[in-house]
Amino acid sequence: MRIANLNGRAVLLDGDRALDIEHASNGRFSADPQRLYDDWDAFRAWGEHVDLTAAQSFDPAELGPPVPMPRQVFAIGLNYRDHAEEASLPHPEHLVVFTKFQSSLAGPHAQVTVPGDTVDYETELVIVLGSGGRDITEAEAWDHVAGLSVGQDISERTIQRRGPAAQFSLGKSYPNFAPFGPAVVTVDELADKDALPIRAELTGDGTDGPMTLQEGNTRDMIFSVPRTIAQLSEVVTLLPGDIIFTGTPAGVGMSKNLFLRPGHVLTSEIEGIGRLVNSFV
Repeated sequence: MRIANLNGRAVLLDGDRALDIEHASNGRFSADPQRLYDDWDAFRAWGEHVDLTAAQSFDPAELGPPVPMPRQVFAIGLNYRDHAEEASLPHPEHLVVFTKFQSSLAGPHAQVTVPGDTVDYETELVIVLGSGGRDITEAEAWDHVAGLSVGQDISERTIQRRGPAAQFSLGKSYPNFAPFGPAVVTVDELADKDALPIRAELTGDGTDGPMTLQEGNTRDMIFSVPRTIAQLSEVVTLLPGDIIFTGTPAGVGMSKNLFLRPGHVLTSEIEGIGRLVNSFV
């Protein structure tokens, strides 16, 4: 399944068509995309056998964040060895965790206002939880996952690094600084859920054609999806519909003194899941 938010209504995507979930289920499941995760097992069972022939064409620009109001948003830092190395930092032995505030969430085609001269990009795999809990083991972690999505952890580095202590969550939570989507993709749709190619490309003002910014693979994460869920749940009670940004591979702008500015268009993609196309003003 590919579960999305179209103009605030929960839909299933089938290529370039969308099926309204509330209508197709005769009201059994809500039009609210967030509420699907409160009864995830029942919804998944229904969705696996739903008839998609009534799906209709739609405008991708009308897609919103597929999980619009998660109760908890986690983000993992330094989760790829090559990114830690470009930042001249040691490989972490424990999860590096911060949050992006809920008000920063946006859809896959969001327009982002640039608030300063040091706005950076980080292309990331996003985990969406279908069921929560505490002390979840690595062996059972995938059973708690509703699906995966593509995210951008956009950062205003000056705010992030402003002392006397780092302000990670604040510097990463301007409006539309957490676009993700286009859908929550259940793992049965993916050829290898543990090894997904991930990349970012920049076009627009000041670029000479498409510029590849990042190329990596989720198999290179220091903390895999199961390990991330297990270690978070040792401390935090995870909840259905929570989302986890899992970190970024090398190639961020801070490492090359390349920052986002008005006129740029950033495309972020994970193979098998989809892409974000965000413009900056």
